[in-house]
Formats: sequence, structure tokens, C-alpha cells
Amino acid sequence: MSRGALLIIACLVGLLALAITLAVIAWNAMDAPLNISLHGFIALGLGAVGSLAVGGGLMALVFFSNRSGHDQAVHEENSRTLGEPPEDD
Repeated sequence: MSRGALLIIACLVGLLALAITLAVIAWNAMDAPLNISLHGFIALGLGAVGSLAVGGGLMALVFFSNRSGHDQAVHEENSRTLGEPPEDD
């Protein structure tokens, strides 16, 4: 890996550590005791994983839609309708 990639990874890991630290501090600073059962933590974890899966799936659909040319066809149709010259890619 190049130095730039390692620097980016190090910065991202540092930001993740900072976010986790601040989350733990905020969790412990709450006045009322938060008694979450095992089922609550399971639901929280499944919700987070499900949200990431939906986000990743939608991003994959956008990527494949762009690669298949469907987006370009719509863009060209809109350009013709509006009277703009087509773009050369």
C-alpha cells in the first residue's frame, strides 16, 4: 500500500476510535440508569446491520444501474427534450 492510503486508513481508524470513545462517555454520562436487556441489544445490533445492508444494497444498485447504461439513456432523453447538446463520454 502507498503512504497516502495508509495515512487515510490511520485517520479513519482514529476517527472511529474517537466516535466510540465519545459514545461510551455519553452513554455513561446519562443520569437515568439504562437497563437494556439482551433482547434490546440484539434488536439494536440487528437494526444497525440491517441499515448497513440496505444502504450497501442501494449503493450497489446505483453502481450497476450506472454501469448498464440505463442512466445514460435517460440523461440523453432529457438533454434532447430540453434542447441541450449531448455530452461525449
